[in-house]
Amino acid sequence: MQKRRAFGSALPAAARDLVDPAAAAAVVAAANDVLSGRWSTFGVTRADSAHPDWFLDPVTGRRAPDRLYAFSINHRDEAETGNIKQIWEMGRHHHLTVLATAWWLTKQDRYAATVAEQLRSWWRATPFLSGVHWTSGIEVGVRLVSWVWIRRLLDDWPDVEDLFENDLDALRQIQWHQEYLAAFPSHGSSANNHVIAEAAGLLAAACAFPWYQRSERWREKGADLLERELAANTFPSGLNRELATDYHRFVLELALVAAVESDARGVPLSEPTWQRIAGMLDAGAAILDVRGRPPRQGDGDEGRALIVDDPQLDPWAVALGTGAAILGTPAWWPAVATSVQATVLGTLTRPRDVRRAVERPARFADAGLVLLRSRPADGPEIWCRCDGGPHGFLSIAAHAHADALSIEVRHDGVDILADPGTYCYHGEPAWRQWFRSTAAHNTVQVAGTDQSVSGGPFLWLSHAGADLLDSRVDDAQNENGALQSWSAQHHGYRRLEVPAVHRRAVSLDTERRDLTVVDTLDVTGELPIRLAWHLGPDVSVELQDGGARLSWHVAAELREARLALPGELRWSSHRGEENPPLGWYSPGFGRRVPATSLIGEGIGSPSTRLVTSLTFI
Repeated sequence: MQKRRAFGSALPAAARDLVDPAAAAAVVAAANDVLSGRWSTFGVTRADSAHPDWFLDPVTGRRAPDRLYAFSINHRDEAETGNIKQIWEMGRHHHLTVLATAWWLTKQDRYAATVAEQLRSWWRATPFLSGVHWTSGIEVGVRLVSWVWIRRLLDDWPDVEDLFENDLDALRQIQWHQEYLAAFPSHGSSANNHVIAEAAGLLAAACAFPWYQRSERWREKGADLLERELAANTFPSGLNRELATDYHRFVLELALVAAVESDARGVPLSEPTWQRIAGMLDAGAAILDVRGRPPRQGDGDEGRALIVDDPQLDPWAVALGTGAAILGTPAWWPAVATSVQATVLGTLTRPRDVRRAVERPARFADAGLVLLRSRPADGPEIWCRCDGGPHGFLSIAAHAHADALSIEVRHDGVDILADPGTYCYHGEPAWRQWFRSTAAHNTVQVAGTDQSVSGGPFLWLSHAGADLLDSRVDDAQNENGALQSWSAQHHGYRRLEVPAVHRRAVSLDTERRDLTVVDTLDVTGELPIRLAWHLGPDVSVELQDGGARLSWHVAAELREARLALPGELRWSSHRGEENPPLGWYSPGFGRRVPATSLIGEGIGSPSTRLVTSLTFI
């Protein structure tokens, strides 16, 4: 270690005065909740947030191994570790960045003192490669980002150097974390969002804590890894290749935080990388509905790169607001929220001249995502996401769902035909399987099987890639864009004894307020088929002859739609069934609520043509 240690980059003195008062009040209130034992992780309140047991899972009550060699622990086995996501989430120290932000805003020492107590507790409890907090590189990377920002936000606290620069445990842990990331980067089929988090953590720490003989080498390694893997993980259109929208936001956050850290250190990332980040921002802004909600495609576990705001503040609003503060916004962007994160990251970087999308894109051909969207003049927004692209990223496609040709439809931001979400990763294999199955999505299931073959909770053995046949959405932004359409096909069922190809065509007439879906099969024989329409949890359903009446409320206003169903199938309604699972919606990771699913069953043949229409009244 070097004898003289200095923190890499403090916040400008004027930054505090730039913070929006409402955003400041919200994060201070959240910090008070932490001190009162009210910190929520995946819908579960951690009553111990003021004095955490770093290895306790509050869901199962189990305590994960704390002294075993990290790589001997099977963190996917809930019987061994409890709910590992609950344990890891506290170990990311986001609640401590909230406390540090509250100190920076108020200078009340109770916040900083609690941060110091908990960091020292964690450092003592988790020696190098000991216990479950060392079993995954993504946790190590995100935790380093938190430590960088804790040190930055506490820079004026009189005891901060004793907490970091002069504390042997701190110095060892910061070094161990960087050694770990440099030695064990994710690679091959696992080089997805995990490797981005690892690179971002290594880069941020090496920039902010340049205290070690290898600091410059770690910084260069982190920067090279981040730039290379960010390019590999991102389509030219700007969308993330995992085709899991929540991970698009997570990777975007990581990229912004790491890029700003490099700027603050005076060694900026390359202009092509900044251009890529701008493309990710524009793609993220383009896919939101009128209420700022993203698609629910693929997995999502609510991962955050950094939390210096009220944790209940919409993470998409924070990410896009931060990007806007750093790179500006094109004219078509939605309004962005003010946040502490946008302010503080914006003060550590410089303006850049990057290319931006001139108009809001509706078609992302490389990702297979097309949006049909009504015009503002035609009434409350009808928003329809069509899925006709690759199954997922790399050979295992870890965060993909078997959802080829599925659609997701919203009216004025309310889920009508809904994607089910994720719910869980570990511990409940039947639920993990259902939420990512073909049966759980708004598409056609053939022969009672998934389009893609699962080999485990994060492994797909075969991929049902889809081909775009046609899309006509280019006129959606002008006065002649009332009729929009999309069609695609997938080949996931060619592996069957009687091979089949599913084709789907969707059209939206924004003036008539009508969405039509036509499903056909290219097949030489007959096979059992099942068409599912999964409704949002706020939608009430009344089955009628030939269809269903749908109703929901927005505030006190009743909204209605008519769903005309194909008469060739036998239709039934299901809600909140558990054996097998059917009729569920996950509003967030670790949570599920009942929702109505309409299931049509019959026999598919070369003459099959199923027409569904959804008319908003």
